[in-house]
Amino acid sequence: MNGVTSFQAPHLEYGVLWPVFVVFGVACLGVLVEALLPRERRYPVQVGITAVGLVVALVRVVLIGVDVTPRTVAEGALVVDGPGMLLWGLILVVALGGVLLFAERQLDAGVSAFAGQAAALPGTDAERAAASRGLDHTEVYPLLLFATGGMMLFPVAGDLLMLFVALEVLSLPLYLLTGLARRRRLLSQEAAMKYFLLGAFSSGFFLYGLALVYGYAGTMDLSGIAAVVHHGGPNHPLLLIGMALMGIGLLFKVGAVPFHTWTPDVYQGAPTAVTAWMSAATKVAAFGALLRLFYVAFAGDRLSWQPVLAIVAIATMALGSAIAVVQTDVKRMLAYSAISHTGFMLTGVIGARSGELTSTRAVLFYLIVYSVASLGAFALVTVVRDSAGEAGSFAKWTGLGRRSPVTAAVFSLFLFSMAGVPLTGGFVGKWAVFTVALRDGQWPVVAIAIASSIVAVFFYVRFVLLMFFAEPEEGQPVGEVVVPSWGSIVVIGVCAAATIFFGVVPDPVLHLIANAGSFLG
Repeated sequence: MNGVTSFQAPHLEYGVLWPVFVVFGVACLGVLVEALLPRERRYPVQVGITAVGLVVALVRVVLIGVDVTPRTVAEGALVVDGPGMLLWGLILVVALGGVLLFAERQLDAGVSAFAGQAAALPGTDAERAAASRGLDHTEVYPLLLFATGGMMLFPVAGDLLMLFVALEVLSLPLYLLTGLARRRRLLSQEAAMKYFLLGAFSSGFFLYGLALVYGYAGTMDLSGIAAVVHHGGPNHPLLLIGMALMGIGLLFKVGAVPFHTWTPDVYQGAPTAVTAWMSAATKVAAFGALLRLFYVAFAGDRLSWQPVLAIVAIATMALGSAIAVVQTDVKRMLAYSAISHTGFMLTGVIGARSGELTSTRAVLFYLIVYSVASLGAFALVTVVRDSAGEAGSFAKWTGLGRRSPVTAAVFSLFLFSMAGVPLTGGFVGKWAVFTVALRDGQWPVVAIAIASSIVAVFFYVRFVLLMFFAEPEEGQPVGEVVVPSWGSIVVIGVCAAATIFFGVVPDPVLHLIANAGSFLG
């Protein structure tokens, strides 16, 4: 017919996007498993298909990354490049560790850490009946996969719309997972509500900022925005406000000050297996998106956003380290430690982007070493228990080095890595981000970072001394180490070995990151 334009079907590069389709496809299959299989058969099936799906996706990512050609795919909505493939691989590896921790059933009388019936009110007969029957929610595995799929899309988004969609896809399952703890359910549900409300505000800021940036540039495409910013479009204040609002949304996800208030409560209230996976995977995805947004779309206005991120980095490092000193709960100490590590990574973000060691490479390496240390540390928190479940209080960990020297030694290794002690991955990571920041003249930020690191060494070493050289008070109940299943042992062992490897022989990983190149502009 005259005047009618034929429909142009979008072109999708299925070979490159296959890992994402696998993750989302297995997530949908997990939903069908919940609907069609009887409850007693769901657990082994869910664990099996989730683990296999993640391994298949990881193998495909490795094959793509070996000879990746940087380009845009899915009609420009996604970007395939070296850093993106590296982040995909790291997200999938952390997700595999998360699955093994989710599947743990040996620590708590043969049941998992997840509630038997989430719809039952805490303390009611329905909850007690669900607990007595040994029920648990196997829906957590599809939720993990949906969040992982969103995390994979987030750092490779090529336009603003995909960036927002990925943010929501990764966030919504996290809100649900946070509230599904079997023990201390009121604390868990409170944490989930706080996370949801703050996340909703954050998403609102992000979306409003997205609209303003689109109004400024007239395009959703990151490379198109970069061209307008480089040539100096009209109404520059619109760009500044948009950048600030989008930055708030991303800084919330990484737990930077002053958008950190959800972090300690969520880390403490969520099931520790969820905390372990979330603490690493969310940071990887969010920092990947932050690097792509500011290094690609807003690179031409670096002088506007760099000082702001420097101030945020200083506040995050100082506050996170200072408040961690006064904590008396292990998970809250690690939560404030995570906040301070966000500041260290932001120190790398504002660093030099040229030379042999660039800011992109420094931050990516820091993400890797932090992920293994955080995942391993929280996995170890799950095995120290008392009659009420996990023993989070410092008092329960007193003298642990004498009761279980191996557990205390491995936990000390992770703490030393977070502190940046030599011969651990954390030392090389901090050296990398401090180096790129100094090369860009950010010596005030590095000075605060070094001071914050010294404070962090204090509370890490204090906890190590508590485990090995302190005696519990007379009559004070203490935590005992319960031997976990093979899955948790594998996660802890691999994380410990990787922490030492990255500290002693970091060159292979640094070369891998260097070969990945930079973000496609």
